[in-house]
Amino acid sequence: MARPRGVEDAVILRATARVMGREGPAGLTLAAVAREVGLVPGTLVQRFGSKRGLLLALADRSAQEAGELADRVRRDHDSALDALAALTAATAAELATPESFANHLAFLCMDLADPELYARALAVHEARRQAVGDLLARAVAAGELAGATDVTALARTVQAVTAGAGLTWALEREGTLAQRLRQELDAALAPHRTPHDHPEGP
Repeated sequence: MARPRGVEDAVILRATARVMGREGPAGLTLAAVAREVGLVPGTLVQRFGSKRGLLLALADRSAQEAGELADRVRRDHDSALDALAALTAATAAELATPESFANHLAFLCMDLADPELYARALAVHEARRQAVGDLLARAVAAGELAGATDVTALARTVQAVTAGAGLTWALEREGTLAQRLRQELDAALAPHRTPHDHPEGP
């Protein structure tokens, strides 16, 4: 009879993301991830085959989690735009320091040069854009955004603005990433909000 797995793959993959943000590409090893979850490196080799296999598994899981996160924020917020703000913040939760942002950006640069990792990075990107577009469409239907809003174009704008906001924040280091993301998201949405839905000022 097979022995119990002990630590679930999802736990290992979350630990991998933490190590990525803390150590960067040079410090991401099977040994480092194994220490993070209290296993031996051989266990990770049995599960994932290699560090590359671990990275591919993490990328596959990230695409799945993009949809799951969107479902969760929809359940937790009555307002579609509040859900969108929560989704934006949650997506960037692992990038909360300039150092972790830089480390994850370094991994993205690696993804862009590797066909298999690139395909998965693109799948994550598209899943997130789908989630953003769905929330924007809900906001239009609920009267939070103007009926003439081009949801497809605005979803692309939101993704571009929030990605750029992260890089700008990492350079300027003013306030928190969550604060910068909310500020830039509100600015992108402002021209499309209906008059009664503009957020109150401080």
